[in-house]
Amino acid sequence: MAKTEKTASKKKSYLKQIIITLVVLTGPIWGLSLLLFLTSLGTFGTLPSVAQISNPQTKLATEIITEDGEVLGTFYRENRTTASFDEISPFLISALVATEDERFFQHSGIDARALARAVYGLGNRGGGSTLTQQLAKMQFNDPARNIVQRIGQKLGEWIIAVQLERLYTKEEIIALYLNQFDFLYQAVGINSAARVYFNKKPIDLRVEEAAVLVSMAKNPSLYNPRRYPERAKQRRDQVFVQMVKNGMMSEAEKDSLQELPIQLEFRPQSHTAGLAPYFREYLRGYMKDWIKTYEKQTGNDIDLYTGGLKIYTTINAEMQQNAEEAVNEHMGNLQRIFNIIKKDRKYGPYYFDTDPAGKVRKILDQAMRRTQRYRGLKKNGASADSIRTVFNTAIPMTVFSWEGDRDTVLSPMDSIMYYKGLYQVGMMSMEPQTGYVKAWVGGNDYQYFKYDHVKQGKRQVGSTFKPFVYASAIIEKNYSPCMQVPNAKICIEKGEYGLMEDWCPSNSDDEYGGTRSLKDALANSMNTVTTFLMKQIGPRPVIKMAREMGITSDIPEAPSIALGTVDLSVYEMVGSYTTFANKGRYVEPIMITRIEDKNGVVLEEFTPKTNQVIGEKEAYAVLKLLMGVTEDGTGQRLRHNLGKKFYRNDAVTGYPYGFTNEIAGKTGTTQNNSDGWFMGVVPNLITGVWTGCEDRAAHFGGGWGTYYGQGATTALPIWAVYMKKNYENPKLGISMDPFERPKGRLDIDVDCEGISTGGGVINFDEEEF
Repeated sequence: MAKTEKTASKKKSYLKQIIITLVVLTGPIWGLSLLLFLTSLGTFGTLPSVAQISNPQTKLATEIITEDGEVLGTFYRENRTTASFDEISPFLISALVATEDERFFQHSGIDARALARAVYGLGNRGGGSTLTQQLAKMQFNDPARNIVQRIGQKLGEWIIAVQLERLYTKEEIIALYLNQFDFLYQAVGINSAARVYFNKKPIDLRVEEAAVLVSMAKNPSLYNPRRYPERAKQRRDQVFVQMVKNGMMSEAEKDSLQELPIQLEFRPQSHTAGLAPYFREYLRGYMKDWIKTYEKQTGNDIDLYTGGLKIYTTINAEMQQNAEEAVNEHMGNLQRIFNIIKKDRKYGPYYFDTDPAGKVRKILDQAMRRTQRYRGLKKNGASADSIRTVFNTAIPMTVFSWEGDRDTVLSPMDSIMYYKGLYQVGMMSMEPQTGYVKAWVGGNDYQYFKYDHVKQGKRQVGSTFKPFVYASAIIEKNYSPCMQVPNAKICIEKGEYGLMEDWCPSNSDDEYGGTRSLKDALANSMNTVTTFLMKQIGPRPVIKMAREMGITSDIPEAPSIALGTVDLSVYEMVGSYTTFANKGRYVEPIMITRIEDKNGVVLEEFTPKTNQVIGEKEAYAVLKLLMGVTEDGTGQRLRHNLGKKFYRNDAVTGYPYGFTNEIAGKTGTTQNNSDGWFMGVVPNLITGVWTGCEDRAAHFGGGWGTYYGQGATTALPIWAVYMKKNYENPKLGISMDPFERPKGRLDIDVDCEGISTGGGVINFDEEEF
């Protein structure tokens, strides 16, 4: 009996050992299974539904796309835009898989071998997370507050990873991962990262560039190539090692690539940097209004910053670059000359005939009160005297200059005077037949100057308005460009149009006598002839025509508008000139061709408004008048070398430019040279340029300043440099052909030779005027 009990006892002990062994061996599996089951039930936190996993709510930036397919910029909270798998460089795919998940194409979301290795090595031999698990973490988990929460998240990521593998192909998972990853510097997703670090599209990344971005996947801050280039290179080189290990690169290729330094073309994305910032800011305001209207009409909500819209614009990236470069090249030179001229002035850029001290003090005081520094001090209860002390105490600061940001020490009041003495610019270029705006430069530098001189700014347009008067005279009186008009001082008497005294404008050269053709008179911007035309037709026909040509700003019914005393924007002026270049038909400028949602559905397409203002023959007659400006008038430096005999420093303007094609144009210079303009037209491109200081009282003075302050010197060279750059690339399609002549008999004499009187002669008694 004892023997039987002993045997039974041994059997029980053996069975107990088996049970314990099984528990030890299978317990973790059962425990893990139980944890996964509890996780799936939401015990450790709610998991996303299948619908949420298949349609993750990713915040997508709105893209601004140029007509030539470049991304001009984005509106975003997270600067994320998506790229499909076939838009990503194969080098990027290979480097990512080799480095982050070697068996990515073999597992189903969880790599058991990698997991076991991570557990066995306690994390010292690499992590066990697959790319799919990492994607689950990025999409659905915020940073854990403690280790317990992180364990719960990790279990959830396994479940989500398996579901992701069921819902998506491997290629789609890679694209989702790369579109989700934050590469720093507002570069969320591979599209933004490729642009920010290398100024490329993801498909164009070379293997060494792809490896840099993949190296950041381990820790983007630690291996930031911008801040830690040596550390980033070491990690990049390790990516090459992994690619060799996985048969994606030869040993020789690795050795060669490891010799290369990291070469970034770093372009951080922001709303103030990059191409066309003034245009992008205008577009932001436009889109906010458009979204309100769209939501009201459709009932569908759209978020400009997270909705992933695609805004297809008319801007041409290369022409925009050319425009910005032309502005930089000329304005830096112009500023240098202005600085020399104003250097010895007691009141810097300002030029007052009476009470200069009082007027300058008033301007600077008003500017001081508009600053954030002043408002902050005032809000905190600072006294007027203490505020003055602050504004007159020198402090370190960084200021704008055409040579780049400049660190200096200035008092806030001195910095105000410094900025008041900087010449500003506004420039817009558009295609007259379509209304497409190709380039938009709203100022010197958006980081420092937020005011847009294309759409917001309105300044006196000077002689660039005279073609409106000439065109009205051609329509109303059937005048010809070749018609001869006596060059005599003309007066419009007191009482007419509400004038308080006689109005008798002078020519800039104050020379009179003989007769001049209308073409010659406009070419040389003769005020007497323009005044004569205004006397013949009055301001009303001119205002009516200007309205039909897209001018919406206030135009007073006064004869002085003939000389351009009206304040208009660059946007309005460029748009209005389409009437002359487009056979008498005004075409409204447009900046957007279509807007799509994140799925590519077109929400709206845009076409410009048009209006037939004058006949084709009359429009051509005005073009012939404007061609005289560049052939033998104030714009002739576009063609002819006028030589140093007349100008001290050819480098200021950069001429002769040597254009040989037909160019219609008009310079404009306002009172005291406060504003300089040039409107330049070729058959398929109109470009307007304005230059001037922030305050009208700041300008070039007398003497040589009179020459340098003219539109022919301040604004025309920008047009010339811009067009030179455009013509260097024939693919841009900017015409060098003659303007198209209307078919059939013109009925208007436009082919003036010398002082031909083919257009007739106006005879009058000078005393009558």
